[in-house]
Amino acid sequence: MFPLEDRWRFFWLIVPLLWCCQRGQSELKVLVRLEDGQITEESLQADSERDCITLEFQKADGTFVTYLADFKQGVKIFRVLILGELERGQNQFQALCFITQLQNNEIIPSESMAKLRQKNPHTIRQAEETKRMETLQMDVSVNFTKALQLSSHVHNICAEAKEAIYTRQDDVRTWLERGIDGSMFEVLPLYSTLPAVPPCKLCPWDWKPCICSYRLGLEWIPCSLKYCKSRESSGRSTSYKCGIRSCQKSYSFHFYVTQKQLCLWDEET
Repeated sequence: MFPLEDRWRFFWLIVPLLWCCQRGQSELKVLVRLEDGQITEESLQADSERDCITLEFQKADGTFVTYLADFKQGVKIFRVLILGELERGQNQFQALCFITQLQNNEIIPSESMAKLRQKNPHTIRQAEETKRMETLQMDVSVNFTKALQLSSHVHNICAEAKEAIYTRQDDVRTWLERGIDGSMFEVLPLYSTLPAVPPCKLCPWDWKPCICSYRLGLEWIPCSLKYCKSRESSGRSTSYKCGIRSCQKSYSFHFYVTQKQLCLWDEET
């Protein structure tokens, strides 16, 4: 059995140097306090040419989180790499990918993000606004080999999660209207399915299917631009960009797994 520090070392060896937005990118590093009180460093990269923003950070338990906003395709991707519980028969790590539509005003444009600079790198940042937690029923699985239609970044981010890529039926309906190939999607069982599939935290058997829950928080994201007003010599009032507003946003993902063994963290919630 590997000590935890050795497993972290192994984990970092297999985590790719993601930064999907490779060309013309700028990077911002921000210290933030997580829900458990631990301090971590968020890395935010913007690529105005490919019109995307990537946010990454590592939690104290070794979990590695990636959030990507793809403005060209109008989607956002969450990837979570979770250290496995070797003593319970899990692999070294478990990967999850969640893909859904990118809404307006979730995060500032990539061009604006590329212009941000860190003035006080040792300051622990706290979001100015805490947004309502969003509950997402991820009731559709996505075929990895066909997912490039959704975003050119899927194959880079979700390579470790080929069998665990999820989205929602609401998103699928929108994508089908845009001409996306529907054969990449498969509807999964949920609570309402008969026979009923229980939540994993209530399922007593490790090898039975259940509905898994995973809660993910982004503690500091530049969610909107601030505008200030000035008055010209003619007396006319004008507005200009003068900063950003930061937000904290949490998500609760619910999705089907073929066995509780793939959702052991749910026992702790």
